[in-house]
Amino acid sequence: MRSASCCCCRRCASPSGPSSTGGPAVDESQPPPIPDPCPARAPSPHTASSTSDRTTVTDRPEALDYDPHRVPTRPAATVMLVRDAAASGIEVFMMRRTAAAVFAASQYVFPGGKVDDADHAVNMEPWCDGRTDASSSGLLQVPAGGLSFWVAAIRECFEEAGVLLARNTASDDIISFDDASVAARFSAYRDEMNAGQLDLGDLCRREDLRLITDAIGYVSHWITPIGPPRRFDARFFIARAPQAQEPLHDDNETVESLWVRPSEALDRFRAGNLAMFPPTAANLEFLADHSSADVALASAVAHGKTPPAVHPKVKANDDGKVVVTLFPGDGGYDAAPDYEVIA
Repeated sequence: MRSASCCCCRRCASPSGPSSTGGPAVDESQPPPIPDPCPARAPSPHTASSTSDRTTVTDRPEALDYDPHRVPTRPAATVMLVRDAAASGIEVFMMRRTAAAVFAASQYVFPGGKVDDADHAVNMEPWCDGRTDASSSGLLQVPAGGLSFWVAAIRECFEEAGVLLARNTASDDIISFDDASVAARFSAYRDEMNAGQLDLGDLCRREDLRLITDAIGYVSHWITPIGPPRRFDARFFIARAPQAQEPLHDDNETVESLWVRPSEALDRFRAGNLAMFPPTAANLEFLADHSSADVALASAVAHGKTPPAVHPKVKANDDGKVVVTLFPGDGGYDAAPDYEVIA
């Protein structure tokens, strides 16, 4: 059985820890303690929670200087890369964001981010296998643009983790980085994309690739509660990690990465040793319930119907710090306002 192991960063091959990013002087050697870890089971991405009110901590300024009701939600996509563990069960790839990040500082996350304008490009559909914008939009229950969430998940996975969920059109094989020259070429593409010099459509045309949107399952839908200065309308997906590609954090936005069993990640989260937001924990619960990557993927595909959006509600003190988060199924959730200031 393999235990959770950190992946090396792009600038430092040492397994002992990440190298300095050259940014602000922050200690990245250890994740910070979580003041109030959530000890209860996180709500399942597929079903409402039946747990009691939970205390949580979220990104907040020291004092409110904005109207929380006027903060728009941004469409976002996240993909959970999974593989079979050595003995049994599955492992998932996670990354720790830098302590200097404006959003989700020092949190453990899956690869993902907001949907960009280029992800909406009408010419992306021909590069997507097994899904159309119409079918994707129907599954997500949006009028149009549903396919852009799959495209964004693939793009973010490549930019943040260096894994490209695509196949060669000629051979129909998932792209392999076993050849050093190919790996170097795609590493350069990754740098260009992160610098805004190349988009995913250009890469597909240049390398004659097709995105494996047919192999990416839709798992859950989370909407950031009213209150934080940044809100996301996020879709969570699942994909099997390609065997001939090794995920690698970028040593910029993310400074550490690891393969970990979902149950182990949850245990460490509850012990206060692995910081993460409730949606991350909830999706780990989904993964922990499955015995293999194939079973987890089949569950996402077989789920078929659109999972309900999870829209937490929060109670905050006068300076805007969230002190209680209510999830669907919690006592008092239905009667509670979306955002409430309490003494």
